[in-house]
Amino acid sequence: MSSQLAALCFGAHDPVGLGRFWAGLLGRKLTDGRHDGVVLPPDDETGFEIRCLPTLEKKVGQNQAHFDLTSDSPEHQQRTVARALELGARHIDVGQRPEEGHVVLADPEGNEFCVIEAGNKFLAGCGFIGALASDGTQAVGYFWSQALGWPLVWDQDEETAIQSPRGGTKITWGGPPVAAKHGRNRLHFDLAPPEGGDQQAEIERLLSLGASLAGGDRPGNRHGGGLVEMLDPDGNEFCLLAPQGSAQ
Repeated sequence: MSSQLAALCFGAHDPVGLGRFWAGLLGRKLTDGRHDGVVLPPDDETGFEIRCLPTLEKKVGQNQAHFDLTSDSPEHQQRTVARALELGARHIDVGQRPEEGHVVLADPEGNEFCVIEAGNKFLAGCGFIGALASDGTQAVGYFWSQALGWPLVWDQDEETAIQSPRGGTKITWGGPPVAAKHGRNRLHFDLAPPEGGDQQAEIERLLSLGASLAGGDRPGNRHGGGLVEMLDPDGNEFCLLAPQGSAQ
């Protein structure tokens, strides 16, 4: 049994404002979180929850991960870009070449994302959020495949990608060179232990796969004392939640 991907979490200075942006762009509902922040529930059985949680930390450098949004046609790509700009996004330059067909934008808090041109075969059938494109090693791709029980759908030239057996968004890692990490990532996963599983047993399993426990003063208490913050083999933060129904 593997951990379940409970949510992808954004750290935000204005969680409600950021949540409204992504709800408007993705066409999702916006609801209050259980303890703080806001939640965008998945819109189908292959999707994952998106949470916008409060943080006081400043964004430094490019994020370790970003969304690749798909397009059905050139017109669809243009509409997505226009809608994003209307909601508060802006164009940014991350070194993309003029001949590349994707459009690089940043949301109102500076989180990068791409609107991919129509006809991208790798993202075909993955839905509007085609990929969570990440900077990371081959080893971290292998770790997350085992941690979530998601099969590898790409493993070539140290680039990896995984996808839920149900389909939907792919999670990709670009291989070396991996950018230096500057402070905490603004995006992280919240995992839930397997249904009916034991949190401590899942911690031990994740440690055996190459994770480590995060040290220092963890801000993860926003979910209650049952949350445990961990690091994947590349040093990226993620949180393992307490089993549903356990005391918080």
